[in-house]
Amino acid sequence: CHTHQATPIESVVKKIESHHWCRCFSFFIYFIYLFDLSMVYKIISISIYIAGSTGKGTTLDMSSDVDLVIFFSCFSSFQDQVEKREHVIKEIEKNLNRCIQTIAFKVDISPPRKKGTRSLQLHIQAKKKKELVEVDLLPAYDALGQITFSYVPPTKIYTELIEANGQPGEFNTSFTELQRNFVKRCPAKLKDLLRLVKHWYKEIKSFKLPPKFALELLTIYAWEEGTGKEQFNTAEGFCTVMKLITQYQHLCLYWTKYYNLDNSQVGLHVKGKLKESRPVIIDPADPTANVAKANMGAWDLLAQKASDCLTQPCCMKDEQPIEPWNVQVVCICHFLSNRQLKKKIHNF
Repeated sequence: CHTHQATPIESVVKKIESHHWCRCFSFFIYFIYLFDLSMVYKIISISIYIAGSTGKGTTLDMSSDVDLVIFFSCFSSFQDQVEKREHVIKEIEKNLNRCIQTIAFKVDISPPRKKGTRSLQLHIQAKKKKELVEVDLLPAYDALGQITFSYVPPTKIYTELIEANGQPGEFNTSFTELQRNFVKRCPAKLKDLLRLVKHWYKEIKSFKLPPKFALELLTIYAWEEGTGKEQFNTAEGFCTVMKLITQYQHLCLYWTKYYNLDNSQVGLHVKGKLKESRPVIIDPADPTANVAKANMGAWDLLAQKASDCLTQPCCMKDEQPIEPWNVQVVCICHFLSNRQLKKKIHNF
């Protein structure tokens, strides 16, 4: 939290803005693979989406990575994606190698580090700019099709996801739009808080940290439970998130916006995820993924940094700690039946 000592939290927020120029790379990638791959390799793309922080509108001005999810028609199921993904990645790489000399960007392609990789990594730099952007191209099965902002998937999609028996979160790219919508629905000031938390996270400068998405969801949870209002005190919200991080060993969070726990198959699967060791933060768009899953040393480090931050001037007012919101840590105890959950609430 040392970066905030001499600067009020509200002024720090104003300095954190999203990259606009990163978005142009999506079109650059799109035209290359859309034309050449569909004509030469008969691999037809359906659509492309900017995932991660850039797609959600919560990226930092100093961020340097973009995730591009590409939905291909050659994937007809989750299992199909597993079987054909490596071939598609090789063809994209081959095509890009043919095209990179003719475009106004410097592009370096990082070969897949291991067999079965899920993405192709590029480093892209506009020839007249110094900024270097890391782009991950992620081929995916289009499980949802064209959706609206209020779209809720039919239960069948989630039963098929569970039956695919992939690794936890292996197919989360298929639910990129839902992840994006879940965050984009947040009011502007909450997005500012999300950027602030991510700025704090980035300042820790350690590779051994929990996933950023876990911090995003934890911040949204803090706001939902603490106020839910469009206008709120940013410092109070920030301190609430810091306090929750210090309580990570009790965190067990989930949302039912997109999947229905009344379905026995989905409900039992989520029940199994909720029994995992804490912290548990289940992806609101993908019930197979505990996005908080990380080495305990990573959470220990993050909790220590959060505890230190709570003693810094940014979390003080008139030499007294800023009071966090009254947020509770939710611990899921057990199912009353296959169709119901019983919740036990512990005071924050």
